[in-house]
Amino acid sequence: MSAQIVARNLSFAHGPEVVLADVSLTVASGHRIGVVGPNGVGKSTLLRLLVGDLEPERGTVARVPADARVGHLTQELDVRAGETIADVIARRTGADMAQRELDASMRAMAAGDADAADRYSAALETWLHLGVADLDATMAETLERVGLGAGRAGQPAATLSGGERARVNLASVLLAGFDLLALDEPTNDLDLAGLALLEDFLVHSPAGFVLISHDRAFLERVVTSVVEIDEHERTATRYDGGWQAYLDARAAARRHAEEAFAGYVETRDSLRGQAQQTREWSAKGIGKVKRSGEPDKNIRAFNKASSEKLAGKAARAEKALERLDVVDKPWEGWDLRLDFATTGRSGDEVVSLRDVVVDHGAGFTLGPITLDIGYGERVALVGPNGSGKTTLLRTMLGDIEPTSGTVRVGPSVVVGTLDQSRGRFAGEEALVDAFVAETGILANEARSQLAKLGLGPEHVSRPTSRLSPGERTRAVLAAFALVGVNLLVLDEPTNHLDLPAIEQLEAALESYPGTLLLVTHDRRLLETVTLSRRIELAGGTIVADDPL
Repeated sequence: MSAQIVARNLSFAHGPEVVLADVSLTVASGHRIGVVGPNGVGKSTLLRLLVGDLEPERGTVARVPADARVGHLTQELDVRAGETIADVIARRTGADMAQRELDASMRAMAAGDADAADRYSAALETWLHLGVADLDATMAETLERVGLGAGRAGQPAATLSGGERARVNLASVLLAGFDLLALDEPTNDLDLAGLALLEDFLVHSPAGFVLISHDRAFLERVVTSVVEIDEHERTATRYDGGWQAYLDARAAARRHAEEAFAGYVETRDSLRGQAQQTREWSAKGIGKVKRSGEPDKNIRAFNKASSEKLAGKAARAEKALERLDVVDKPWEGWDLRLDFATTGRSGDEVVSLRDVVVDHGAGFTLGPITLDIGYGERVALVGPNGSGKTTLLRTMLGDIEPTSGTVRVGPSVVVGTLDQSRGRFAGEEALVDAFVAETGILANEARSQLAKLGLGPEHVSRPTSRLSPGERTRAVLAAFALVGVNLLVLDEPTNHLDLPAIEQLEAALESYPGTLLLVTHDRRLLETVTLSRRIELAGGTIVADDPL
């Protein structure tokens, strides 16, 4: 069914803080729209307004037709108590709600309600459209397709790893029968195979979608339009033509704005200078006439007229200055600055594993693995979700005790870790207090350091559990800039980060002199950061170990 969401002049605020201002957007069947902007600028709020999870303070959102089926897949997979994988997918695809409505309409018919027949007809149409009758079969096929396995539908969802939750999210997208989709960071934690599946689905789906993503390669492949939310004005601008067209248009707009402002400043300063100089000349001329004692009245009249003529020129310059259209200076956001503090050099041996085996149960075993990481190596750990990358990292760092084998970390190694869950800043303490405890600096210094990563007064007093995943990631990176490390371990560091922060992360990694262990599925990050070694895992074992 052809469908649209039409949003006009949306405004929304959290108390005195304006989140969105006068935003208009249409999402229709066949549209492939990416929404970009810094963390905290209102991207997720915009999606929630579009799908009806939030009510705008001003403006309207309409579905055309009114019964258009709209799905919303949130940034983090929400798992409710007691749910299985099948339960989560049924809820996120709308199948459970469709089944409940069909059952309720049938009960209403049995009770003889006046409008029960129309209600049943609408419920049955939705039930059929979403494929609820065949969901068990299609779910098993899709779970196999995304790499989870057909037999895991009944597994408790709470037992899933981060990568497995990403696959459940992907399965929900592939199974969704919605006319329009709103997707919030759908690429987070997906491996390369999962990304390829998602990209293929979105490119060929007849449904329209609007999505939030900071994965540059994904945006290049998938979107045909980009909506940018301005950090300062909180308005939205739409650029059609795809990702590169957006980058080119934004750069051109910035260049034109800077040129217009420079031209305005040049003209303004010239008119001001001209007015001031001619006023001074006129005043000097009139004073000279008064003091000259010139007996010839014709000469006195000529000198006076000349001075008054200069005053007229000054007045005309001032009038021109008043008529000059003011051009505002292009606004510049906060200056994100990131670098990594280092400590003394570790020994040549950083991490050494000998015949390490980790038996997780549930059919997964890591190893046996023998591996040496030396000082200054810059290593990418790659492989599909579930291949053992995070387990290997946690075993190296002592978070997991091996079932057999030995792990040795060099005695002078100082580790800095960014884990997938961003758990270092996820408690009930205010951010500033947690940051002080983590780094040992004073509170005013903590505020200053956090501000460098875009975490300002509205963030520092907030409990860290209420920070977004992107904000928690920034807090960890801010700590790395203070606490010296010589082994940096980053597990999916670009998840939840916005584009300016990703670019700063890439620059900081380039200048970092210590040892680097990097797990990421961000294709641009792997291309941009200089690496010296690539270790590939599959099925819990190392299948390739190559210098770069």
